[in-house]
Amino acid sequence: MTATERPKTIPIVPVAHDEAGDCAGAEPFVLMVLGDSMAPEFAEGEIIVVEPEGLAVDGSFVVAELEDGWTLRQLARTGGGWELRALDAACPAVAIPDLAPVRGVVIQKSKPGRRRAAKRYVE
Repeated sequence: MTATERPKTIPIVPVAHDEAGDCAGAEPFVLMVLGDSMAPEFAEGEIIVVEPEGLAVDGSFVVAELEDGWTLRQLARTGGGWELRALDAACPAVAIPDLAPVRGVVIQKSKPGRRRAAKRYVE
């Protein structure tokens, strides 16, 4: 890239769903990990498979939708509800009263181009 070129931004736009849509909302989906707040378990660039209807329990790795966007965190039970915790201790935990922000449970991860480097979180 030259000094005059700008990096391209690829917007992520939610798909408009109609009442008679042919795509099930409960289909597993994949995301790429960005950042290092979940290292060493999840490295930047790894691909995660998320099950929207997966069972979220204490200790599960989940994808949640918060006010400032989507996040990958570990779910932890607390006395008054739940917390979403990063594995990096420098990142603050986010308290949630219930599991409503959780959009799915991570069921698998892999490194692009390396099939044998895959790891499953559920059987």
